[in-house]
Amino acid sequence: MAQRKEPKRITFDNYLKYYYDIPYEGTTSQGKPLKKLRNITCPYRGIKIIPQDAMRYFEKELKNVQTSFESVQLLSKYKKHLLKTESELFAIFQNFASLNPDDNLQNCLQMIKTNCLTKLKLEEFEVLDDVDILSRKLSAQTALKLRAKTTKCRQIILADSSRDTFKRKIFLNSLEEIIPNENEKEIFSEIKNKALFLPTSESSKNAFVVKYSKRNQTEITRRLFIASTGSIEHIIPYCEGGVNSMGNFLLTCASGNRYRENMSLVNYIKRFPKIPQYCQKYIDDIIEVIHSGGLEGNETYPYKIKEKLAEVSQGRIMISLSKYKYSKEEAAKASYLYEHRYDNYKKLY
Repeated sequence: MAQRKEPKRITFDNYLKYYYDIPYEGTTSQGKPLKKLRNITCPYRGIKIIPQDAMRYFEKELKNVQTSFESVQLLSKYKKHLLKTESELFAIFQNFASLNPDDNLQNCLQMIKTNCLTKLKLEEFEVLDDVDILSRKLSAQTALKLRAKTTKCRQIILADSSRDTFKRKIFLNSLEEIIPNENEKEIFSEIKNKALFLPTSESSKNAFVVKYSKRNQTEITRRLFIASTGSIEHIIPYCEGGVNSMGNFLLTCASGNRYRENMSLVNYIKRFPKIPQYCQKYIDDIIEVIHSGGLEGNETYPYKIKEKLAEVSQGRIMISLSKYKYSKEEAAKASYLYEHRYDNYKKLY
């Protein structure tokens, strides 16, 4: 009869050696400790993230909102948390509500939609122009295939047809149909990253107005709020092999997470150059939480994130842990004791 194999016990020495990135089965539920935090700076956008427990109160209050004035009143409680695009829209809504307190936000967007649509088309053309400029570095055959895609997009943008509208995602997906030559893969990757800069409701006030002019007041109000709520972000995207573990998680605002999509962190920094500064503020906030007794069992988190961000950003994000009271070994020991406080605590001493 085969002898039952005992599971390998994780000793403190092993924990210290392999603590960096222990993968977990499952989903981002492993990031729950982060989602419970308050007063945390978004590492991508620099705003203070709206904590998860505020969502229930917001949804309850939103049920009673009927007019533009009431929407503005509710959103004003979260004004300091709003992102750039959402802040611009909030200012428009404030002005509209002061003149039309009993009207609704959808009518406000409908009033300015035509002008915003024109500006949105120009924003889209600017990105497509940049894509075409980069296509000059490709072979004639590959460049022609790419130009066919961008030309079709321009025709759709100019058509003004309600049934045939330009969809950013369709264009991005169409680029996957082009198979570049081996020596063109690097520049084609740059082209796909440039295409990710096509305006969305996260990055452009004009795109927001065009999209949400078709939505009701409740959806519009919720959208401004939701953009700043907490979301678990994979530093290395899951589709690229990123693991579901604390060592690969950041707490970001929902909008910052969505807008990055699968963009490389290097290119995301090009889009938002202050990300390295925001990441430092994020870690400083996390350190303050840990020093106050929060995030127990995750004392190694600042070290994990420092190393992962430096690696994935190719050295563009260099976090300082000078404010942290734990050395790497002390942090690993604290995390280990928390995880094994019942079985192994006495054995360590």
